[in-house]
Amino acid sequence: MTLAEFNALPPAEAEALLMDCCGCSRWAQRVSAERPFISVQALSEAADSHWRNLDREDWLEAFSHHPQIGEKARTGSESHRRWAEGEQTGARVATEDVKTRMARGNRSYYDRFGYIYIVCATGKSADEMLALLEQRLQNDPARELPIAAEQQRQITRLRLEKLLAVERSS
Repeated sequence: MTLAEFNALPPAEAEALLMDCCGCSRWAQRVSAERPFISVQALSEAADSHWRNLDREDWLEAFSHHPQIGEKARTGSESHRRWAEGEQTGARVATEDVKTRMARGNRSYYDRFGYIYIVCATGKSADEMLALLEQRLQNDPARELPIAAEQQRQITRLRLEKLLAVERSS
């Protein structure tokens, strides 16, 4: 899809595509309402700005649209499921020991923070994701939430680039 095509979409369709990038309805509505964008960079900057100005409940809504690391996405559009699967390539090729430790860590993380472990998994091995998980489990909840939100922002940025892959070089 080109930026011009995205800009021309009816609001509901633009919001649905944005929800594939970040599962926060308030964020999708706000970004969609800013169209038309003059460049992919302008879209990315607006997306970042709106993300940073949301509250905890909005961030948790976005987190809830992700599968846990090591699991397949079972909801969302075909694009969303494909992106999530591609992002977690490193987790799929992990050893059984790492998969077991990741599953245990995912449960501990959820029990400690009340939401799933969010990490921008693109380009990371399972060992790297596990090390980050174990490190982040040491955080207190007030410190962890902004870290998780920043990981979601990075994921969103990558997905926006995938959505507008035709114009990635813009």
